[in-house]
Amino acid sequence: MSTVILALVTGIGLGALYFLVSSGLSLIYGLMHVLNFAHGVFLSLSAFVGWEVARRMDASTWGGFLLSVLVGALVGAVFAALTELALIRPLYERHIEQVLVTVGLSLAAIALFNGIWGTDPIYIAGPDWLKQTTAVLGAKIPNVYWLLIAAAAVVLAGLVLFLQRTRYGVVIRAGVENRAMVTALGVDVRRSFTLVFAIGGAAAGIGGVLAAQWAGYVSSGLGQTLLIFAFIVTIIGGLGSLAGAAIASVLVAVLQQFANFFLAGTGDFIVVVLLAVVLLVRPSGLLGRRA
Repeated sequence: MSTVILALVTGIGLGALYFLVSSGLSLIYGLMHVLNFAHGVFLSLSAFVGWEVARRMDASTWGGFLLSVLVGALVGAVFAALTELALIRPLYERHIEQVLVTVGLSLAAIALFNGIWGTDPIYIAGPDWLKQTTAVLGAKIPNVYWLLIAAAAVVLAGLVLFLQRTRYGVVIRAGVENRAMVTALGVDVRRSFTLVFAIGGAAAGIGGVLAAQWAGYVSSGLGQTLLIFAFIVTIIGGLGSLAGAAIASVLVAVLQQFANFFLAGTGDFIVVVLLAVVLLVRPSGLLGRRA
């Protein structure tokens, strides 16, 4: 029983991390139809800068940790906004070029990170509570998973409130439904594009700092590793659907953890099988719109 509880809670926690990374991807595709292969480097850069801030503030304190999260979110937002302004905006509606330029940015950024911080993982520290466990029905749950769940819940609530209660949120939702109509009404959709990129980058930045605590290290490849699962989650949930991304994140991660615990570590294989099944049965994803 305790093993089932452990697999379930850690699966939900891992799903929370997947959501932090995939929410930005889903928003960006939903509004702009851009498959952003550079999303992982937003995460990696935020993790590196967050670590630099935390170790200077004393990484073992909550003050240093929370500041690193805020700085990580800011770095992710700024990097993403600059990427949209400099590289994506000149290539609207040119999808092949967008893919090529984001792949190129990803490769160049990883090479830059390797040059600055080296190719070896940098093992990090954090508040002592994150290294401890909490007992739930006999299962000892690592506390970092509770932090991931709480962070994802806050980010999801913030995104929902932003999309439902603010003017820009209304513009973004309208743009997802019918971008041509919103443009014809005189709304400057380009600002919304930049804002969506910044929001997605901020979520990835928070995910980057927390992913470093979850993995215990930061490296230039950390973002790219998680990006693979973020793309899978985004496709399964339905491209452009934030709710779909949230549901698919938990579904994918829980199945992955149960397979790792009870099927000899075949979690990644099960995720790929699930992706294939969804693409065959429902190509638009769980909550995606049919073409």
